Amino acid sequence: MSEGQHGKRSAGLLLFRHTGNGLEVLIGHMGGPFYARRDAGAWTLPKGEYGPDETAWDAARREFREELGLPPPDGEAVALGEVTQANGKVVTAWAIEAELDPAAMVPGTFTMEWPPRSGQRQEFPELDRVEWMAPERARTLLVKAQTVFLDRLAEHSAGESAFGQ
Repeated sequence: MSEGQHGKRSAGLLLFRHTGNGLEVLIGHMGGPFYARRDAGAWTLPKGEYGPDETAWDAARREFREELGLPPPDGEAVALGEVTQANGKVVTAWAIEAELDPAAMVPGTFTMEWPPRSGQRQEFPELDRVEWMAPERARTLLVKAQTVFLDRLAEHSAGESAFGQ
């Protein structure tokens, strides 16, 4: 969210499910005042930063729990690789096929000075909502670099159906 992210690493989970309407993914709208009135580019997969003492996989699962207040689902993890966002942060992601009720989310929070230079500190949700949506819609809302994860998930799903798995 801030400048100077170069060298920072983040990891997350992209849940997906197959419905009568096709493939859907679960993404979250970033909380806080900077994203309150934005839609395009203000959505992300549940993810967060980690340091050298934690693996990306462990961080992805921890961050899922912290941001959604729910345990990360079990299931086969499909590696979606890494992307580098415009701010320089490297994001590693996995996809897991699972069900989740967005209404069950209890978001983690962060505190920041708001309004700027006011001396007042306010608490905001890390994600203010999560939503299941078709990849085509998610593509218009996600942080631009993260749309690559949708392409990689589609490749995996196409390969799965081609082999009847």
